[in-house]
Formats: sequence, structure tokens, C-alpha cells
Amino acid sequence: MTANEKPGGLGHSFFGFKRERAFDYSLYVASLIGFIAIWWIGSIVLSKAYLPTPLEVVDAFFKAFKQDPATNLPMMQQVMASLGRFAFGFGLALLVAVPLGLAMGYSRIFEGLGKPIVEILRPIPPIACVPLFFVAFGLFIGPVMTIFLGAFFPLVTNVMFGVKSVEPALLDAAKTLGASRMTIFTKVVFPYTIPYLMTGVTVGLGIGWMCIVAAEMIGARGGGIGAIILRNGDIGLYEYMFAGMLMIAILGLLTTGLSKFIERRVSIWMGMR
Repeated sequence: MTANEKPGGLGHSFFGFKRERAFDYSLYVASLIGFIAIWWIGSIVLSKAYLPTPLEVVDAFFKAFKQDPATNLPMMQQVMASLGRFAFGFGLALLVAVPLGLAMGYSRIFEGLGKPIVEILRPIPPIACVPLFFVAFGLFIGPVMTIFLGAFFPLVTNVMFGVKSVEPALLDAAKTLGASRMTIFTKVVFPYTIPYLMTGVTVGLGIGWMCIVAAEMIGARGGGIGAIILRNGDIGLYEYMFAGMLMIAILGLLTTGLSKFIERRVSIWMGMR
């Protein structure tokens, strides 16, 4: 009897895994089909004027790449404007939140100084700060600071939690082997925190896209996807408004997928998978 024929052998595990993946993908497809069907029915029951059909939205989506009727600009130009703000704000959040989260999780002094401020500011919606940011930083940096604030708190809290979740046995083993405090931090604590950091990145990406759209709706230099959504809604071109929403969904999926890919590569590189 070969390994492929043994219950629980390699062949059984391989084909069992393939069946599980196929079942998962079939659920994904069924979910998307159900969503589109409900959407289509809703556009018929309510009104196509306010809720266009999926086909009308897809048609408007591709037409907007030539020229969006509300802004008189191609959608790709608006996408690049939003991506520039998003990358700037999210990158700034990473630069500030990751070191701060590591310090707060590893040092009682940094935690005592930083945690009260974080806990006071964290419940405040970033969108509530948009008018202040526009006045203080202008029409370009204002939206950037909104994204920074939205992504900052998921990052700093997840990194801090990751540091505090390091198994004491690992720390004790490192100390027993004579590792210095800095070596323990760089070789034990930081690698252990990577999965928590990537969770914060995933959450922060979702919040960041919500923040950029809200900020661009209020006002931003050079427009953006939020301007497409707002201005088309104002003049009743709802299919183009939904096309802007579709673009945000695509960008959100792409950035989240990229973060998960990076997480897998880093985990493999560090020997965690």
C-alpha cells in the first residue's frame, strides 16, 4: 500500500486540502453572486434612478477612466491623487506608531507616559478632526493627517499588545543564554510582534481608506476619489457615484492583499512558517 492509499497519508492530506480550498472558493463565489443578485433586485424594487444596476455601475466605471462627468477628469488621475495622500499618511503612521508601540510594550516608563494619551485620543473619530486639519495643515496635508490619525491607533495598540504577548519562557531562555536586553528586544521581542503588527496594518488600511474618502468629500486639493463620489451624487449621476465606491473597494482589496503577501514573505524569511 502506497502513501497515497493510506488513510491520513500524504495523498490524503493533499487532496483533503485541495477539497477544502475548493469548498472555500465556492462559498466566495456564491457570496458574490448572492450580493449581486440582491443588489439587482434592489435596483428594480427601489428605483434605478437612485440605485443603478451592477451593469450600469460597471459601464460607468470604465467610462470614468476616460472622463468623469462631474470632475471632468479621468478617474486614474483622481486615483493617483488619493493614492499619494494615502501612501504619505499611512507611511507616516508606520514610522511613528511602530517604534512607539514597541517602546510602550517593552518599557513601563514609555507605557506610563504614552498610554493615557493614546487611550484619551483613540475613541475620537479621525473624521471629526478633518476641519481642524484643513485649517491647520491646508488642503493637501489635511487629508494626509486624517489618514495618519486613522491608521495610527490600530498600529500602535496592536504592536504594544504583541510585545506584551511574548511568552515569558522565550524571554527566560534568552536571559539564561546570556542575551543582553537589546539582543532580547531585536532577536525575540520584535520578531514575535510581526504578526500583531501586520494585523494592525490590515485594520489600519481599512480605516485609512474610509478616512481619505471622507476627507476628500469635505475638500482636498486636486480632488480624489471622494470628490468623484460626492460630486456625482450631488448632480444625480449615481452610477458614477457607485463607480467611485467600486474603485475604493478595489484599492482596499489590493492594499490588504499586498499586506498579507508581505506578512507571508516576512514570516517565511524569519522562519515562522
